[in-house]
Amino acid sequence: MLIVHKYGGTSVGDLERIGNVATRVAKAKEAGDDIVVVVSAMSGETNKLTDFAKHFSENPSKREMDMLLSSGERVTAALLAIALQEKGLPAIAMTGRQAGILTDDSHTYARIEAIDPTAMQTEIDAGKIVIVSGFQGINSDGSVTTLGRGGSDLSAVAIAGALKADACEIYSDVDGIYTTDPRIEPKAKKMDFISYDEMLELASLGAKVLQNRSVELAKKLKVKIIAKSSFSDAEGTVIAEETEEMEAVLVSGIAVDRNQARVSLREVSDKPGIAAEIFSKLSEENVNVDMIIQNASTHGATNLGFTVPSSEIKNARGVMEAFDHDIGSMDFDDSVCKVSVVGVGMKSHTGVAATAFCALAKENINIEMISTSEIKVSVIVSEKYAELAVRTLHAAYNLDK
Repeated sequence: MLIVHKYGGTSVGDLERIGNVATRVAKAKEAGDDIVVVVSAMSGETNKLTDFAKHFSENPSKREMDMLLSSGERVTAALLAIALQEKGLPAIAMTGRQAGILTDDSHTYARIEAIDPTAMQTEIDAGKIVIVSGFQGINSDGSVTTLGRGGSDLSAVAIAGALKADACEIYSDVDGIYTTDPRIEPKAKKMDFISYDEMLELASLGAKVLQNRSVELAKKLKVKIIAKSSFSDAEGTVIAEETEEMEAVLVSGIAVDRNQARVSLREVSDKPGIAAEIFSKLSEENVNVDMIIQNASTHGATNLGFTVPSSEIKNARGVMEAFDHDIGSMDFDDSVCKVSVVGVGMKSHTGVAATAFCALAKENINIEMISTSEIKVSVIVSEKYAELAVRTLHAAYNLDK
């Protein structure tokens, strides 16, 4: 089998941990698998390099930042290759360019456009372990580009797809995907399987184990991901296409996102084009709007509420205060959070939302906003109730069983 391994910053955080990764990779190779390894920079390295740049400029060139930041992954790749060679195993380190990763021109947040796997496949056929510097590629002008935070996950999935690998094992400091954050609910259980769509929802709603762009790409390329720990031999969680077995489970997980703020607009003029103008203005200022609720119109006015990331509330306030000619009053609240229930089983079961609302009501947790999709129910509640809401919903759906 051909397996792609990806090791994050904590897994390669120092020389000892790189040595541990070399031992794990060697064991997999000796078991008969062909192995490609994608590595991140050592823990803290990207921040250190960013600080170096900020010493000279508060606004450094994005092109030069890509040159600088991409060096962290190259260091890890070379060190791992050296460690494997010392164990008597043939290994070769490659940059993103050498691995054939072509991206668009968006420096610091590039998108992969194509991968030519020829060079990697040649080395695999020669019996070598290929180690690729994650997070990076090259654009049509030959300039180094990087893929943004979490980009090594994206590199690993894209490489697995290009090589038609049997699986992409993503190693971190946690041993799989849990029904919720174990730090909030100690009764959280590790899942054996989860669908791409469920993982996408959980990733976008606050779960931090996998970067959502990598899950989107895995779904598109039909790459099986296995989330595992580099510090244990636990089986991990398989992220793959939805099956009947997955659909039999009503709810898979509970996510919480504390990076939320609510904007409430009252007595908004109820005439064609007002909502379009409001949200166009927000978009122009790169304010990312999430949940939107509008009440029925009375006396020519309506109330409009929406959520934005709390980090963008200042920009949202500026846009709305400049627009107040059609708004009676407005309120901005960054002391809220979003708690979400996710599960593909919702497609074929009723009463999921009612269970959530009743459970929260019993704990006197007021729901301020509600949003639903085919496999998700999200509510906005006061941030002070975040952990209680997670534990309450986790118990309501018997996820600790």
